Amino acid sequence: MITKLDKNATRKKRHARVRAKLSGTEARPRLNVFRSNQHIYAQVIDDVNGVTIASASTLDKELTFESTKNVDAAQKVGELVAKRAVEKGITAVVFDRGGYLYHGRVQALADAARENGLQF
Repeated sequence: MITKLDKNATRKKRHARVRAKLSGTEARPRLNVFRSNQHIYAQVIDDVNGVTIASASTLDKELTFESTKNVDAAQKVGELVAKRAVEKGITAVVFDRGGYLYHGRVQALADAARENGLQF
């Protein structure tokens, strides 16, 4: 009997497969993206030391949005996380899309981070 998994369980399986091969170091940390229905979150993580170097999300007080669940909001989060990472001396990262398709909000966040100084 084949059971149908929900979308998030399928995403988590895909994410686990990717994370088995992908890891952030001190020299080249991991830019992780998490997307919920309402918000989008981004973190720059050093997996060797287990430390979050920089983070940004649609919940940050310094960002204002008409809507937190669209491409424009994702672009602003990408810009902010890139600026925070560059301030701490991080320019090269490994992109971890979190098991999501590289499309829409995830792609907008990645493109905005690239335009603001991150290389991946």
